[in-house]
Amino acid sequence: MDGSRLAAGGVADFAAGLVNPSLRLGVTGLSRAGKTVFITALVNALLNGGRFPAFEALSGGRITRAYLEPQPDDDLPRFAYEQHARALTGDDRHWPESTSRISQLRIAVEYTPSGLISRSFGRGKLHIDIVDYPGEWLLDLPLLRMSYPEWSAATIAASRAAPRLAHAAEFHEVLAGLDPGGSADELAAIRAAEVFTAYLARCRRDDVSLSSLPPGRFLMPGDYKGSPLLAFAPLDIAPGTELHKGSLGGLMERRYRSYVSGIVKPFFYGHFARLDRQIVLVDALTALNAGAAAVKDLEQALTGILACFRQGPNALLSTLFGRRIDRVLFAATKADLLHHSSHDRLENILKLIVGEAMTRAEFQGADVDAAALAAVRATREATVRQNGETLECILGTPLAGEAIGATQFDGATEAAIFPGDLPKDPRKALDGSLEGSLKFVRFRPPLRKDGGWPHIRLDRTMQFLLGDRFR
Repeated sequence: MDGSRLAAGGVADFAAGLVNPSLRLGVTGLSRAGKTVFITALVNALLNGGRFPAFEALSGGRITRAYLEPQPDDDLPRFAYEQHARALTGDDRHWPESTSRISQLRIAVEYTPSGLISRSFGRGKLHIDIVDYPGEWLLDLPLLRMSYPEWSAATIAASRAAPRLAHAAEFHEVLAGLDPGGSADELAAIRAAEVFTAYLARCRRDDVSLSSLPPGRFLMPGDYKGSPLLAFAPLDIAPGTELHKGSLGGLMERRYRSYVSGIVKPFFYGHFARLDRQIVLVDALTALNAGAAAVKDLEQALTGILACFRQGPNALLSTLFGRRIDRVLFAATKADLLHHSSHDRLENILKLIVGEAMTRAEFQGADVDAAALAAVRATREATVRQNGETLECILGTPLAGEAIGATQFDGATEAAIFPGDLPKDPRKALDGSLEGSLKFVRFRPPLRKDGGWPHIRLDRTMQFLLGDRFR
């Protein structure tokens, strides 16, 4: 059945592409990785231009026109590009709100091909389709490969180890009173789901910043809030446990299966299984702020998620019966929170975090790259002398409420901040030796109303993901 879904989507996309050549770009990332800002900045660059020397089609003047078109999927809301752009550039400039539902945008780009033969056929035109979604939903993809007993056993085991253990007391108390073999109890299932959701929310707080917290809809339910599909929780059972119909365990298992088949599979096969290119946005700095446990958890979450994607070169049959992702860029976001001298070190930490996923993609034949990225740069660089020492700092306006030690920022005053030095050896990001030595604060978007938006390596990113399609 899953193969049929892939084939049906592949044939439909192939037929549509014969008339309107298109590229489906997957912007993949967990919550707060910066998907919405990246999409907004990418679209703004194509529509309005700017300084993008590494993006050859734009810097060389071969992109002649770009404009937004009605999206191809009528059942998806439109990505609110104009609203997000106003948020970034308005008088009360601020970062767009976190995504709470799925949305889509199509941008058409007309260009002059670079090849002599291609130019003889006139101008080219490419449709770029981009889908935005809550990052929490991405956490569900590994559930496609797990049974309810397997998920329960893994989730309970993780809750009994640091750092989750410190936040799981109430959940463990409720769990101890649940009998998997007892009669199905609707109120007990609802109560367990509520307490389990509260436990997941505590693990996501900034000071903990754990990433592997499925099911994702528990934290961002969207239209499913209050639905029985979200009224289940893990039980203290072994991976191979057989749960009987009519028992509490049977009720939980049935709802888990319904969740996977009714929510996760349509989400995956409707969007991710149809991608051509993929950028994986990784908020490594927030994890580094929280400590080594958060970095390790981020590594595990991304490894499990990215194992679900089909990557590798495309041929006619793969295009017809389920296309593959032939280019993958791993990007460490918020690089503007660091001095440029640390960008290479951030890239090395990123490569360590996503090393297994990068190796798998390369083995499957996909082109792979990694970069430190800021789709919208919120800071400038400055050198500060303090106690006879020269510090490479960043300069910008911290968000109201951000703090370093006893200093709390008001959201209106610029400040020069030394965030700390990333280690030359990326393995130190995972061994706990950085605890307390780094402090990254969030800044307001830059004050910029006209012209291109400042960025770090957005042009290199666009060249890798899109450049070959404008030849």
